[in-house]
Amino acid sequence: MIPLKNIATCSSCSIPSLFISLSILCILPISLFFFRSSPTPLSLNPQISLQTSPNFIKVYVPNLPRSLNYGLLENYWDLDSDSRIGSEVDNQIRKTHIGKSSKNFLPYPENPIIKQYSAEYWILGDLMTPEKLKLGSFVKRVFTAEEADVIFVPFFATLSAEMQLIVNKGVFRKKEGNEDYQRQRMVLDFLNQTEAWKRSGGRDHVFVITDPVAMWHVKAEVAPAILLVVDFGGWYKLDSKASNESSSDMIHHTQVSLLKDVIVPYTHLLPRLPLSENQKREILLYFKGAKHRHRGGIVREKLWDLLINEPRVVMEEGFPNATGKEQSIKGMRTSEFCLHPAGDTPTSCRLFDAIQSLCIPVIVSDNIELPFEGMVDYSKFAVFVSVSIALQPSWLVNHLRSYSYEKKDRFRRNMAVVQPIFEYENGHPGGIGPISPNGAINFIWRKVHQKLPMIKEAIIREKRKPPGVSVPLRCHCT
Repeated sequence: MIPLKNIATCSSCSIPSLFISLSILCILPISLFFFRSSPTPLSLNPQISLQTSPNFIKVYVPNLPRSLNYGLLENYWDLDSDSRIGSEVDNQIRKTHIGKSSKNFLPYPENPIIKQYSAEYWILGDLMTPEKLKLGSFVKRVFTAEEADVIFVPFFATLSAEMQLIVNKGVFRKKEGNEDYQRQRMVLDFLNQTEAWKRSGGRDHVFVITDPVAMWHVKAEVAPAILLVVDFGGWYKLDSKASNESSSDMIHHTQVSLLKDVIVPYTHLLPRLPLSENQKREILLYFKGAKHRHRGGIVREKLWDLLINEPRVVMEEGFPNATGKEQSIKGMRTSEFCLHPAGDTPTSCRLFDAIQSLCIPVIVSDNIELPFEGMVDYSKFAVFVSVSIALQPSWLVNHLRSYSYEKKDRFRRNMAVVQPIFEYENGHPGGIGPISPNGAINFIWRKVHQKLPMIKEAIIREKRKPPGVSVPLRCHCT
Protein backbone atom coordinates (compact mmCIF):
# COMPACT_ATOMS: atom_id res chain seq x y z
CA MET A 1 0.00 0.00 0.00
CA ILE A 2 1.45 3.37 -1.05
CA PRO A 3 2.23 5.84 1.75
CA LEU A 4 -0.20 8.73 1.95
CA LYS A 5 2.71 11.15 1.65
CA ASN A 6 3.42 9.90 -1.86
CA ILE A 7 -0.21 9.88 -2.93
CA ALA A 8 -0.71 13.43 -1.75
CA THR A 9 2.21 14.78 -3.78
CA CYS A 10 2.38 12.73 -6.97
CA SER A 11 0.23 13.20 -10.05
CA SER A 12 -0.09 9.51 -10.94
CA CYS A 13 0.03 6.74 -8.36
CA SER A 14 -0.32 2.97 -8.66
CA ILE A 15 -2.32 0.65 -6.43
CA PRO A 16 -1.51 -3.08 -6.27
CA SER A 17 -3.51 -5.09 -8.77
CA LEU A 18 -5.11 -7.21 -6.04
CA PHE A 19 -6.54 -4.08 -4.42
CA ILE A 20 -7.86 -2.93 -7.81
CA SER A 21 -9.51 -6.28 -8.49
CA LEU A 22 -11.11 -6.47 -5.07
CA SER A 23 -12.32 -2.88 -5.31
CA ILE A 24 -13.96 -3.50 -8.70
CA LEU A 25 -15.55 -6.74 -7.52
CA CYS A 26 -16.94 -4.97 -4.44
CA ILE A 27 -18.18 -1.87 -6.21
CA LEU A 28 -19.70 -3.45 -9.33
CA PRO A 29 -22.55 -5.36 -7.60
CA ILE A 30 -23.43 -2.24 -5.61
CA SER A 31 -23.46 -0.14 -8.78
CA LEU A 32 -25.67 -2.68 -10.56
CA PHE A 33 -28.05 -2.70 -7.60
CA PHE A 34 -28.31 1.08 -7.67
CA PHE A 35 -28.87 1.16 -11.42
CA ARG A 36 -31.20 -1.83 -11.88
CA SER A 37 -32.79 -2.86 -8.61
CA SER A 38 -33.58 0.27 -6.66
CA PRO A 39 -36.81 2.20 -7.24
CA THR A 40 -36.56 5.38 -9.29
CA PRO A 41 -35.79 8.18 -6.81
CA LEU A 42 -38.85 10.42 -6.82
CA SER A 43 -36.74 13.22 -5.41
CA LEU A 44 -34.15 13.29 -8.19
CA ASN A 45 -34.41 15.22 -11.42
CA PRO A 46 -34.09 12.58 -14.17
CA GLN A 47 -32.39 15.08 -16.47
CA ILE A 48 -29.35 15.09 -14.17
CA SER A 49 -29.55 11.47 -13.11
CA LEU A 50 -26.22 9.85 -12.32
CA GLN A 51 -27.35 6.96 -14.48
CA THR A 52 -27.89 8.86 -17.72
CA SER A 53 -25.69 11.97 -17.80
CA PRO A 54 -22.37 11.51 -19.68
CA ASN A 55 -20.98 14.80 -18.37
CA PHE A 56 -18.09 15.23 -15.97
CA ILE A 57 -16.26 18.13 -14.42
CA LYS A 58 -12.52 18.64 -14.90
CA VAL A 59 -10.75 19.58 -11.67
CA TYR A 60 -7.17 20.71 -11.11
CA VAL A 61 -5.57 20.40 -7.66
CA PRO A 62 -2.66 22.81 -7.06
CA ASN A 63 0.30 21.41 -5.16
CA LEU A 64 -0.16 23.17 -1.82
CA PRO A 65 2.30 22.21 0.93
CA ARG A 66 1.30 18.99 2.67
CA SER A 67 1.28 20.89 5.97
CA LEU A 68 -2.00 22.50 4.84
CA ASN A 69 -3.92 19.24 4.46
CA TYR A 70 -2.72 15.76 5.42
CA GLY A 71 0.08 17.24 7.53
CA LEU A 72 -2.62 18.82 9.72
CA LEU A 73 -4.00 15.34 10.35
CA GLU A 74 -0.55 14.20 11.48
CA ASN A 75 -0.37 17.18 13.83
CA TYR A 76 -3.79 16.37 15.25
CA TRP A 77 -2.99 12.74 15.98
CA ASP A 78 0.42 13.72 17.39
CA LEU A 79 -1.27 15.71 20.16
CA ASP A 80 -1.06 14.03 23.55
CA SER A 81 -4.81 14.50 23.97
CA ASP A 82 -7.73 16.85 23.32
CA SER A 83 -9.45 17.89 26.54
CA ARG A 84 -12.61 19.15 24.86
CA ILE A 85 -15.92 17.34 25.20
CA GLY A 86 -16.42 14.68 22.55
CA SER A 87 -12.72 13.84 22.21
CA GLU A 88 -12.80 10.62 24.23
CA VAL A 89 -12.83 8.37 21.15
CA ASP A 90 -9.94 10.24 19.53
CA ASN A 91 -7.88 10.06 22.70
CA GLN A 92 -8.43 6.31 22.77
CA ILE A 93 -7.44 6.00 19.11
CA ARG A 94 -4.18 7.81 19.88
CA LYS A 95 -3.33 5.21 22.52
CA THR A 96 -4.39 2.04 20.77
CA HIS A 97 -4.00 2.63 17.04
CA ILE A 98 -2.14 5.69 15.81
CA GLY A 99 0.96 5.05 17.89
CA LYS A 100 1.32 1.56 16.43
CA SER A 101 0.68 2.51 12.79
CA SER A 102 2.97 3.94 10.12
CA LYS A 103 0.73 7.04 10.05
CA ASN A 104 -0.28 6.41 6.47
CA PHE A 105 -3.94 6.88 5.58
CA LEU A 106 -4.74 8.69 8.82
CA PRO A 107 -8.43 8.89 9.72
CA TYR A 108 -10.31 12.14 10.18
CA PRO A 109 -11.09 12.99 13.83
CA GLU A 110 -14.11 11.30 15.40
CA ASN A 111 -14.83 14.21 17.76
CA PRO A 112 -18.31 15.31 16.63
CA ILE A 113 -17.29 18.98 16.75
CA ILE A 114 -14.80 18.27 13.95
CA LYS A 115 -16.23 15.20 12.22
CA GLN A 116 -19.46 16.94 11.21
CA TYR A 117 -17.33 19.15 8.92
CA SER A 118 -15.26 16.38 7.33
CA ALA A 119 -16.31 17.08 3.71
CA GLU A 120 -12.83 18.51 3.07
CA TYR A 121 -11.22 15.14 3.82
CA TRP A 122 -13.53 13.01 1.66
CA ILE A 123 -13.52 15.37 -1.33
CA LEU A 124 -9.72 15.53 -1.41
CA GLY A 125 -9.47 11.77 -0.90
CA ASP A 126 -11.64 11.23 -3.97
CA LEU A 127 -9.48 13.59 -6.02
CA MET A 128 -6.36 11.70 -4.89
CA THR A 129 -7.85 8.39 -6.03
CA PRO A 130 -6.18 7.01 -9.20
CA GLU A 131 -8.39 7.58 -12.24
CA LYS A 132 -8.70 3.85 -13.03
CA LEU A 133 -10.41 3.34 -9.66
CA LYS A 134 -12.87 6.22 -9.99
CA LEU A 135 -15.83 4.08 -11.04
CA GLY A 136 -18.96 6.16 -11.54
CA SER A 137 -17.24 9.39 -10.48
CA PHE A 138 -18.41 12.72 -11.91
CA VAL A 139 -14.90 14.19 -11.44
CA LYS A 140 -12.02 13.91 -13.86
CA ARG A 141 -8.79 15.17 -12.35
CA VAL A 142 -6.55 17.06 -14.76
CA PHE A 143 -2.97 18.11 -14.19
CA THR A 144 -2.80 21.59 -15.65
CA ALA A 145 -4.92 24.56 -14.64
CA GLU A 146 -5.56 25.40 -18.32
CA GLU A 147 -7.46 22.11 -18.83
CA ALA A 148 -9.64 22.54 -15.75
CA ASP A 149 -13.21 23.72 -15.33
CA VAL A 150 -12.43 24.55 -11.70
CA ILE A 151 -9.46 24.51 -9.36
CA PHE A 152 -9.88 22.75 -6.03
CA VAL A 153 -7.90 24.28 -3.16
CA PRO A 154 -6.69 21.33 -1.00
CA PHE A 155 -6.72 23.14 2.35
CA PHE A 156 -8.26 21.49 5.42
CA ALA A 157 -9.70 24.79 6.65
CA THR A 158 -11.87 23.24 9.37
CA LEU A 159 -9.08 21.12 10.78
CA SER A 160 -6.77 24.14 10.74
CA ALA A 161 -9.28 26.18 12.74
CA GLU A 162 -9.93 23.36 15.20
CA MET A 163 -6.22 22.81 15.77
CA GLN A 164 -5.90 26.45 16.79
CA LEU A 165 -8.89 26.17 19.12
CA ILE A 166 -7.28 23.14 20.77
CA VAL A 167 -3.77 24.56 21.09
CA ASN A 168 -4.50 28.23 21.89
CA LYS A 169 -8.12 29.34 21.72
CA GLY A 170 -7.28 32.76 23.15
CA VAL A 171 -5.68 34.08 19.94
CA PHE A 172 -8.23 32.65 17.51
CA ARG A 173 -9.77 36.04 16.63
CA LYS A 174 -6.35 37.69 16.50
CA LYS A 175 -3.61 37.47 13.89
CA GLU A 176 -0.59 37.71 16.15
CA GLY A 177 0.48 34.26 17.35
CA ASN A 178 -2.38 32.58 15.46
CA GLU A 179 -1.12 29.54 13.52
CA ASP A 180 -4.48 29.11 11.82
CA TYR A 181 -4.25 32.64 10.44
CA GLN A 182 -0.71 31.93 9.26
CA ARG A 183 -1.96 28.89 7.38
CA GLN A 184 -4.82 30.89 5.84
CA ARG A 185 -2.26 33.46 4.74
CA MET A 186 -0.03 30.74 3.25
CA VAL A 187 -2.92 29.48 1.14
CA LEU A 188 -3.84 32.92 -0.22
CA ASP A 189 -0.21 33.97 -0.78
CA PHE A 190 0.41 30.75 -2.71
CA LEU A 191 -2.70 31.18 -4.88
CA ASN A 192 -2.14 34.88 -5.53
CA GLN A 193 1.13 34.01 -7.27
CA THR A 194 -0.46 31.54 -9.69
CA GLU A 195 -1.52 32.43 -13.21
CA ALA A 196 -4.84 30.64 -12.66
CA TRP A 197 -5.79 32.95 -9.77
CA LYS A 198 -4.65 36.05 -11.65
CA ARG A 199 -6.63 35.00 -14.71
CA SER A 200 -9.97 34.54 -12.89
CA GLY A 201 -9.56 36.55 -9.69
CA GLY A 202 -10.21 33.26 -7.88
CA ARG A 203 -13.73 32.91 -9.29
CA ASP A 204 -13.12 29.39 -10.59
CA HIS A 205 -11.40 28.19 -7.40
CA VAL A 206 -13.25 25.91 -4.99
CA PHE A 207 -12.81 26.21 -1.21
CA VAL A 208 -14.34 23.90 1.39
CA ILE A 209 -15.41 26.18 4.26
CA THR A 210 -17.87 24.03 6.18
CA ASP A 211 -17.06 25.14 9.73
CA PRO A 212 -18.55 28.64 10.25
CA VAL A 213 -15.26 29.78 11.84
CA ALA A 214 -12.99 28.34 9.13
CA MET A 215 -10.91 30.87 7.15
CA TRP A 216 -12.39 33.57 9.40
CA HIS A 217 -9.64 36.13 8.74
CA VAL A 218 -9.64 35.89 4.92
CA LYS A 219 -13.33 35.52 4.08
CA ALA A 220 -13.36 38.76 2.13
CA GLU A 221 -10.42 37.58 0.02
CA VAL A 222 -11.99 34.24 -0.91
CA ALA A 223 -15.49 35.67 -1.39
CA PRO A 224 -15.29 35.68 -5.23
CA ALA A 225 -14.51 31.93 -5.25
CA ILE A 226 -16.87 28.96 -5.29
CA LEU A 227 -17.49 28.21 -1.62
CA LEU A 228 -18.67 24.84 -0.36
CA VAL A 229 -20.53 25.73 2.83
CA VAL A 230 -23.08 23.97 5.04
CA ASP A 231 -25.19 27.13 5.16
CA PHE A 232 -24.81 30.91 4.97
CA GLY A 233 -25.08 31.45 8.71
CA GLY A 234 -21.43 32.17 9.31
CA TRP A 235 -21.46 35.03 6.80
CA TYR A 236 -24.36 37.16 8.11
CA LYS A 237 -22.40 39.66 10.15
CA LEU A 238 -19.70 40.30 7.56
CA ASP A 239 -22.25 40.66 4.77
CA SER A 240 -24.38 43.19 6.63
CA LYS A 241 -21.31 45.40 7.06
CA ALA A 242 -20.04 44.96 3.51
CA SER A 243 -23.38 45.75 1.89
CA ASN A 244 -24.13 48.97 3.78
CA GLU A 245 -27.53 47.56 4.67
CA SER A 246 -29.05 47.88 8.10
CA SER A 247 -30.71 44.46 8.04
CA SER A 248 -28.41 41.72 9.34
CA ASP A 249 -30.67 38.85 8.23
CA MET A 250 -30.05 39.41 4.51
CA ILE A 251 -27.44 37.46 2.57
CA HIS A 252 -25.86 39.65 -0.07
CA HIS A 253 -23.95 38.76 -3.21
CA THR A 254 -20.93 40.63 -1.88
CA GLN A 255 -19.70 37.38 -0.31
CA VAL A 256 -22.05 34.40 -0.57
CA SER A 257 -24.69 33.58 -3.15
CA LEU A 258 -26.62 30.62 -4.48
CA LEU A 259 -25.50 31.79 -7.92
CA LYS A 260 -21.92 30.64 -7.32
CA ASP A 261 -21.72 28.76 -4.01
CA VAL A 262 -22.81 25.23 -3.11
CA ILE A 263 -24.59 24.14 0.06
CA VAL A 264 -23.15 20.78 1.11
CA PRO A 265 -24.34 18.30 3.73
CA TYR A 266 -22.87 18.05 7.18
CA THR A 267 -21.27 14.67 7.84
CA HIS A 268 -23.88 12.71 9.76
CA LEU A 269 -22.80 11.35 13.14
CA LEU A 270 -25.34 8.53 13.54
CA PRO A 271 -25.32 5.27 11.54
CA ARG A 272 -27.80 4.65 8.75
CA LEU A 273 -30.99 2.75 9.58
CA PRO A 274 -32.16 0.68 6.58
CA LEU A 275 -35.87 0.82 5.86
CA SER A 276 -36.10 -2.95 6.37
CA GLU A 277 -35.02 -2.49 10.01
CA ASN A 278 -37.48 0.28 10.84
CA GLN A 279 -39.69 -0.56 13.83
CA LYS A 280 -42.70 0.94 15.54
CA ARG A 281 -42.09 4.47 16.84
CA GLU A 282 -43.67 5.43 20.15
CA ILE A 283 -42.43 9.03 20.44
CA LEU A 284 -44.18 11.73 18.40
CA LEU A 285 -41.44 14.38 18.36
CA TYR A 286 -37.80 14.21 19.47
CA PHE A 287 -35.04 16.75 19.98
CA LYS A 288 -31.62 16.41 21.57
CA GLY A 289 -29.18 19.29 21.81
CA ALA A 290 -28.40 22.52 23.61
CA LYS A 291 -31.39 24.59 24.65
CA HIS A 292 -29.55 27.92 24.76
CA ARG A 293 -28.16 29.22 21.45
CA HIS A 294 -27.27 32.60 19.97
CA ARG A 295 -28.77 34.64 17.10
CA GLY A 296 -31.53 32.64 15.37
CA GLY A 297 -31.19 29.96 18.04
CA ILE A 298 -33.31 32.03 20.41
CA VAL A 299 -36.30 30.44 18.63
CA ARG A 300 -35.09 27.08 19.93
CA GLU A 301 -35.51 28.21 23.53
CA LYS A 302 -39.07 29.37 22.88
CA LEU A 303 -39.96 26.10 21.15
CA TRP A 304 -38.41 24.16 24.03
CA ASP A 305 -40.60 25.90 26.58
CA LEU A 306 -43.70 25.30 24.45
CA LEU A 307 -43.02 21.60 23.86
CA ILE A 308 -41.31 20.31 27.00
CA ASN A 309 -44.52 19.20 28.73
CA GLU A 310 -46.40 17.91 25.68
CA PRO A 311 -47.31 14.18 25.70
CA ARG A 312 -45.07 11.95 23.53
CA VAL A 313 -42.60 14.78 23.03
CA VAL A 314 -39.00 14.35 24.23
CA MET A 315 -36.72 17.39 24.58
CA GLU A 316 -33.26 16.45 25.87
CA GLU A 317 -30.20 18.52 26.67
CA GLY A 318 -27.09 16.77 25.49
CA PHE A 319 -24.05 16.46 23.27
CA PRO A 320 -23.23 13.55 20.92
CA ASN A 321 -20.23 12.19 22.83
CA ALA A 322 -20.12 8.43 23.42
CA THR A 323 -23.09 8.44 25.83
CA GLY A 324 -25.05 11.12 24.00
CA LYS A 325 -24.60 9.36 20.68
CA GLU A 326 -26.27 6.18 21.93
CA GLN A 327 -29.11 8.24 23.37
CA SER A 328 -29.55 10.05 20.06
CA ILE A 329 -29.59 6.79 18.11
CA LYS A 330 -32.32 5.41 20.34
CA GLY A 331 -34.29 8.67 20.42
CA MET A 332 -34.28 9.24 16.66
CA ARG A 333 -35.05 5.61 15.80
CA THR A 334 -38.05 5.47 18.13
CA SER A 335 -39.55 8.83 17.12
CA GLU A 336 -41.92 9.68 14.28
CA PHE A 337 -40.61 13.22 13.86
CA CYS A 338 -37.32 14.94 14.72
CA LEU A 339 -37.33 18.66 15.47
CA HIS A 340 -34.84 20.80 13.57
CA PRO A 341 -34.87 24.39 14.85
CA ALA A 342 -32.11 26.86 14.05
CA GLY A 343 -29.11 27.06 16.38
CA ASP A 344 -26.13 29.39 16.08
CA THR A 345 -26.55 28.85 12.33
CA PRO A 346 -29.70 27.95 10.35
CA THR A 347 -28.91 24.23 10.06
CA SER A 348 -26.85 21.48 11.73
CA CYS A 349 -25.79 17.87 11.31
CA ARG A 350 -28.91 16.92 13.32
CA LEU A 351 -30.94 17.10 10.07
CA PHE A 352 -28.74 14.50 8.38
CA ASP A 353 -28.73 12.29 11.47
CA ALA A 354 -32.54 12.36 11.33
CA ILE A 355 -32.54 11.35 7.65
CA GLN A 356 -30.16 8.46 8.34
CA SER A 357 -32.45 7.45 11.24
CA LEU A 358 -35.62 7.64 9.09
CA CYS A 359 -37.01 10.19 11.55
CA ILE A 360 -39.11 12.71 9.60
CA PRO A 361 -37.41 16.13 9.93
CA VAL A 362 -39.52 19.03 11.16
CA ILE A 363 -37.66 22.10 9.95
CA VAL A 364 -38.56 25.30 11.79
CA SER A 365 -36.68 28.03 9.98
CA ASP A 366 -37.45 30.97 7.69
CA ASN A 367 -33.93 31.26 6.22
CA ILE A 368 -32.61 27.75 5.75
CA GLU A 369 -30.70 26.67 2.62
CA LEU A 370 -30.38 22.95 1.96
CA PRO A 371 -27.96 20.78 -0.04
CA PHE A 372 -28.77 19.76 -3.60
CA GLU A 373 -31.97 21.77 -4.02
CA GLY A 374 -33.36 21.07 -7.48
CA MET A 375 -31.91 17.57 -7.33
CA VAL A 376 -33.64 16.62 -4.09
CA ASP A 377 -37.24 17.55 -3.23
CA TYR A 378 -37.24 17.84 0.56
CA SER A 379 -41.00 18.27 0.69
CA LYS A 380 -41.27 14.55 -0.13
CA PHE A 381 -39.85 13.56 3.26
CA ALA A 382 -39.64 16.62 5.56
CA VAL A 383 -42.09 19.01 7.22
CA PHE A 384 -41.43 22.76 6.88
CA VAL A 385 -42.96 25.19 9.36
CA SER A 386 -42.47 28.94 9.61
CA VAL A 387 -41.17 30.30 12.91
CA SER A 388 -44.27 32.42 13.59
CA ILE A 389 -46.64 29.47 13.17
CA ALA A 390 -44.46 27.02 15.10
CA LEU A 391 -44.47 29.37 18.11
CA GLN A 392 -48.25 29.32 18.40
CA PRO A 393 -49.12 27.24 21.50
CA SER A 394 -50.02 23.61 20.70
CA TRP A 395 -50.06 24.23 16.95
CA LEU A 396 -47.00 22.13 16.07
CA VAL A 397 -47.90 18.98 18.01
CA ASN A 398 -51.50 19.10 16.77
CA HIS A 399 -50.26 19.44 13.21
CA LEU A 400 -47.90 16.47 13.55
CA ARG A 401 -50.63 14.33 15.11
CA SER A 402 -52.78 14.94 12.04
CA TYR A 403 -50.40 13.02 9.76
CA SER A 404 -51.79 9.64 8.77
CA TYR A 405 -49.81 6.43 9.07
CA GLU A 406 -49.76 6.16 5.26
CA LYS A 407 -48.28 9.63 4.80
CA LYS A 408 -45.59 9.06 7.44
CA ASP A 409 -44.74 5.72 5.85
CA ARG A 410 -44.45 7.39 2.44
CA PHE A 411 -42.14 10.03 3.90
CA ARG A 412 -39.88 7.34 5.36
CA ARG A 413 -39.77 5.41 2.07
CA ASN A 414 -38.75 8.56 0.23
CA MET A 415 -36.15 9.27 2.91
CA ALA A 416 -34.66 5.80 2.46
CA VAL A 417 -34.14 6.58 -1.23
CA VAL A 418 -32.12 9.73 -0.53
CA GLN A 419 -30.10 8.45 2.45
CA PRO A 420 -27.06 7.60 0.26
CA ILE A 421 -27.00 11.10 -1.23
CA PHE A 422 -25.90 12.52 2.13
CA GLU A 423 -23.11 9.98 2.65
CA TYR A 424 -19.43 10.99 2.31
CA GLU A 425 -17.57 7.99 3.68
CA ASN A 426 -16.37 5.43 1.15
CA GLY A 427 -14.88 2.83 3.50
CA HIS A 428 -11.34 3.23 2.18
CA PRO A 429 -8.31 4.19 4.30
CA GLY A 430 -7.68 7.90 4.08
CA GLY A 431 -10.81 8.30 1.97
CA ILE A 432 -8.70 7.34 -1.07
CA GLY A 433 -10.68 4.88 -3.17
CA PRO A 434 -13.87 4.48 -5.21
CA ILE A 435 -16.91 6.45 -4.04
CA SER A 436 -20.60 5.68 -4.35
CA PRO A 437 -21.94 7.08 -7.65
CA ASN A 438 -25.01 8.25 -5.72
CA GLY A 439 -23.10 9.72 -2.77
CA ALA A 440 -22.55 13.26 -1.53
CA ILE A 441 -19.27 13.89 -3.38
CA ASN A 442 -20.73 13.30 -6.83
CA PHE A 443 -23.74 15.44 -6.01
CA ILE A 444 -21.50 18.27 -4.81
CA TRP A 445 -19.55 18.26 -8.06
CA ARG A 446 -22.76 18.15 -10.09
CA LYS A 447 -23.91 21.25 -8.24
CA VAL A 448 -20.60 22.97 -8.96
CA HIS A 449 -20.98 21.97 -12.60
CA GLN A 450 -24.37 23.72 -12.69
CA LYS A 451 -22.68 26.97 -11.61
CA LEU A 452 -20.05 26.99 -14.37
CA PRO A 453 -21.91 29.13 -16.95
CA MET A 454 -22.51 31.90 -14.41
CA ILE A 455 -18.92 31.71 -13.14
CA LYS A 456 -17.45 31.87 -16.65
CA GLU A 457 -19.71 34.82 -17.44
CA ALA A 458 -18.48 36.66 -14.33
CA ILE A 459 -14.85 36.07 -15.31
CA ILE A 460 -15.40 37.40 -18.84
CA ARG A 461 -17.40 40.40 -17.61
CA GLU A 462 -14.62 41.35 -15.22
CA LYS A 463 -12.00 41.16 -17.99
CA ARG A 464 -13.76 43.62 -20.29
CA LYS A 465 -14.06 46.31 -17.63
CA PRO A 466 -11.72 49.31 -18.06
CA PRO A 467 -8.91 49.62 -15.48
CA GLY A 468 -10.13 50.97 -12.17
CA VAL A 469 -13.76 49.95 -12.76
CA SER A 470 -15.27 47.02 -10.89
CA VAL A 471 -18.36 44.94 -11.69
CA PRO A 472 -21.35 46.42 -9.81
CA LEU A 473 -22.54 44.26 -6.92
CA ARG A 474 -26.18 44.32 -7.99
CA CYS A 475 -27.31 40.89 -7.00
CA HIS A 476 -28.77 39.86 -3.67
CA CYS A 477 -29.71 36.21 -3.68
CA THR A 478 -31.66 34.34 -1.01
